[in-house]
Amino acid sequence: MTSTNSFLGIPVEGDIVRRDPKKKQRPLEEFSPILQAVLNDPSIVEFGWTQYTPHFNDGDPCEFGVGYPWFRTVENVADAPADEDGEYDDEDTWQMELSSNETLGTRPRTWDSESRDYRYDDYTGPDVARYDRCLALHRAMDSEEFDEVLLAAFGDHAQVTVKKDGIKVDFYDHE
Repeated sequence: MTSTNSFLGIPVEGDIVRRDPKKKQRPLEEFSPILQAVLNDPSIVEFGWTQYTPHFNDGDPCEFGVGYPWFRTVENVADAPADEDGEYDDEDTWQMELSSNETLGTRPRTWDSESRDYRYDDYTGPDVARYDRCLALHRAMDSEEFDEVLLAAFGDHAQVTVKKDGIKVDFYDHE
């Protein structure tokens, strides 16, 4: 958009590309019950996510973002128990994301361009209430509306793991 403006009284002319404002941010008080519902689920052993600002984004602005959360259930632990330090293999956490963790079940989705949101089909799996709690956390984090809360709490370039007895934050090397 070509415009004529001034900056500190100096005329500015040219194509000024305005950035869309970041989504309206919501407070920690609104995030807490969503996270607590998953934390209180006895069948969820731990869950987590990564959050970081990319170093390069194919020419687009590099903006802080939060990755999809992953969930480790008691069924996942039975298949791959923890090591002697109580840690689990983090190499395959992508397999624990909501869309790919078989122990959570599934609710296929399709994009509805009219409402600009996903439409979810019928659930298949062992526990629809557990799935819906995890879906609520997934959607809250994907909404970008809690990015500032999470950035303030855990920092940039962070791998966050939440267990019933505490939260562990490790440096996340994403490149």
